[in-house]
Amino acid sequence: MMLKVYSIDGITPVVDPTAYVHPTAVLIGDVVIGPRCYVGPLASLRGDFGRIVMLEGSNIQDGCVVHGFSNTETVIGVDGHIGHSAVLHGCKIGTNAMVGMNAVVMDEAVIGDASIVGASSFVKAGMVIPPRSMVMGTPAKVVRELRDEEIHWKGLGTKQYQDLVVRCLNTMECVDPLPAVEPNRKRLVMETGVKAKIQSRRENN
Repeated sequence: MMLKVYSIDGITPVVDPTAYVHPTAVLIGDVVIGPRCYVGPLASLRGDFGRIVMLEGSNIQDGCVVHGFSNTETVIGVDGHIGHSAVLHGCKIGTNAMVGMNAVVMDEAVIGDASIVGASSFVKAGMVIPPRSMVMGTPAKVVRELRDEEIHWKGLGTKQYQDLVVRCLNTMECVDPLPAVEPNRKRLVMETGVKAKIQSRRENN
């Protein structure tokens, strides 16, 4: 399948050869996707007003929307992690920071390095989050500093998406479905990331 990549006003998206963009994602205009990045199914990166930049190793997952006003930049920092259906608009996500599922981060907000924005949180325009912060709520507030083990499991989860880039580039293909489940059907087994995250939550709750 061909990628859905569109130029506008003579500006064409850039995708590093080591990145993976799912064919159902849409890239428009001033979008720059760096090395080892992952863009999931049905994500929309609309660089038709402002610039969108994904730095090395960052990921934008299924159904995310990224946009910004004219003369602005929306930046996902190195190893940034944007969860399913999150919305980013004209903001900056720091190195190794995470934005949870269905969260919204508005214009000129800055999410500090190694911070986590909780699922379904709303980060208002102009809010500046210090590094290593746990951010939650609507509107979002800093509730505490993150523990080292929480930053560690976040990194493991991001590493899984960096590994997924390689898996997708090497093995993802568009195929017809099987008519029935085959005997001894293979399972996908992930050895890191999710297990460590679950264990960390159990130990710290």
